[in-house]
Amino acid sequence: MLPFHKAVEGDFSAVNQLIIDQLHSNVDLVENIGHYLVEAGGKRLRPLLVLLTANALGYTEKEGNTRHLDLAAIIEFIHTATLLHDDVVDISDMRRGRLTANAKWGNAPSVLVGDFLYSRAFQMMVAIGNMDIMQILSDTTNTISEGEVQQLVNAKDPSVSEENYLEVIYKKTGALFEAACEVGAVLSEASDEQRTALKLYGYHLGLAFQLVDDALDYEGDAEALGKNVGDDLAEGKPTLPLIFAMREGSPQQAEIIATAIREGGIDQLEQIVEIVNTTGALKYTADSARQQADLAIAQLSHLPESRFKQAMSQLADFSVGRDH
Repeated sequence: MLPFHKAVEGDFSAVNQLIIDQLHSNVDLVENIGHYLVEAGGKRLRPLLVLLTANALGYTEKEGNTRHLDLAAIIEFIHTATLLHDDVVDISDMRRGRLTANAKWGNAPSVLVGDFLYSRAFQMMVAIGNMDIMQILSDTTNTISEGEVQQLVNAKDPSVSEENYLEVIYKKTGALFEAACEVGAVLSEASDEQRTALKLYGYHLGLAFQLVDDALDYEGDAEALGKNVGDDLAEGKPTLPLIFAMREGSPQQAEIIATAIREGGIDQLEQIVEIVNTTGALKYTADSARQQADLAIAQLSHLPESRFKQAMSQLADFSVGRDH
């Protein structure tokens, strides 16, 4: 368990149990796939953000305040639903070091169980009964869906700009990080200033996290990553390392990458890894991620000192220092 998990260890265990409880269904296949996904583990950073935010703002100090656990589970269900759908769209067969649900059960069950998780999340949201929280999470779910479509449009298009790429990673990743922090602030009845600061913390943290993810596709280890190195290239995704390398490399280098994006596949992976290294694309991506992490940490000045605030700072540092 990482240090930032330890700060809310009890809450984290309670959320894991709540997730299992809420996966109950009279349809065995729903429970089988749901439990398979839960057992795969993962860092669970999005629900963790809800827990850290609520604790940092003193929500848990009052006995009986447990809605932050429900919110954390809701966030994880939304995230897991997007992963199920994403793996079908990307035809992925590996996630977190195991077969994806679509590789194990097929596309149709994966899509439908993803729908079940979305609907279960909204059932739990209604039970909380806070319209502000429902609006944030419904808007966020819509934003994520829009980002998925935008990424699909961008696939195999080497002309995608850095600005367009950043918009997509905000919608696909940053938006849910942002929402996790904001709903924690709303639940805790934070001041407007704190709510805005925490929303920005989540926004910048989400961008940092995805930037590192995209760099790891060209320098990571498959076993540590839990997925195949070069997956993004195989799907023709124009991520920042490729966008920068095409911009800064020679015309010949740019054309090698552009061709790989247009055609998809990893036949040229070794050569492209060399290009993204020699052009400084990985350093540029890492520096961009560090800048976003620093912007996230700066927002924590609006919180009172606590071990939870410290854990949020550690989490931002982890997001850019990790190898998986």
